[in-house]
Amino acid sequence: MAITLKQIRYFVSTAESGQVSQAAVALSISQSAITTAIKELEIEVGAKLFSRSQQGMELTAAGREMLFHAYEVLAKIDEMAGINVPGSDLEDTLRVAASYTVIGYYLPHHLERLRRNFPRLDIQLFELNRDAIEEGLLANRYDLAVMLTANTTNPDLSTETHLSSRRRLWVPARHRLLSLGSVGLKEVSEEPYIMLTVDEAAHTSLKYWSKTPYRPSVRLRTSSVEAVRSLVANGQGVAILSDMVHRPWSLEGRRIETVELNDAIPPMDVGLAWKRGITFTPVMQAFRDYFRQAYHLPMGR
Repeated sequence: MAITLKQIRYFVSTAESGQVSQAAVALSISQSAITTAIKELEIEVGAKLFSRSQQGMELTAAGREMLFHAYEVLAKIDEMAGINVPGSDLEDTLRVAASYTVIGYYLPHHLERLRRNFPRLDIQLFELNRDAIEEGLLANRYDLAVMLTANTTNPDLSTETHLSSRRRLWVPARHRLLSLGSVGLKEVSEEPYIMLTVDEAAHTSLKYWSKTPYRPSVRLRTSSVEAVRSLVANGQGVAILSDMVHRPWSLEGRRIETVELNDAIPPMDVGLAWKRGITFTPVMQAFRDYFRQAYHLPMGR
């Protein structure tokens, strides 16, 4: 029995979420289908890939090695599939502004695909905060921006959201909140909190906290996502961040679990922004159409 792509995808989803139940929800399949696929994969490779406990599924040493290879396989499959956007002969320069989070956790994969689809397109990328991005778009210094669209309220700009990344609670392995049947901001307020500040994350979080009688017990404010990851993984506090920036392991190799909150937490919306009323050039339209096709959105103008 050969290893199948389905087994690899189910394995990766379970490894990233740490829970068969969460992987099942993300993949819209039954938990039994995932459990069966993982058992078959373990038989095929001849090693246990997970250690199973009440807290979830933790990767074994063999599982961590398998995850590394699984990512490589999926990346190659992704390259093979590609995205077929007409106009690969376009030759021009496109000035794109982007925020810190977008450049670090969203754009690299898409930039590589864009390079393959449009080899003669020169994308000049500028990392800026929201205010500078908005001012630059209105002054025509940048053609388009890739940013957190929910943060943009300027009436002179148009936005288009492509990805809504769910925000969940990050906790270290074996944290007490993992054993509760229901977790909300009340329970989170009782824990030391690590507050991310980059890309207006603190302002965004306080907006949904302010709709409740609770407040986060902030132990540290930091602009570094990696600092949040390490501090949470090492038991120094908890954080609420989006799935887009989540990784199941800290730099020290410690596990980070996620918990779905029962309070209404808005997702992190990512997409394009441009000056309202501007005429799209062919390369601007190609860039926009790439993202629309990537996220299966209508291709209308």
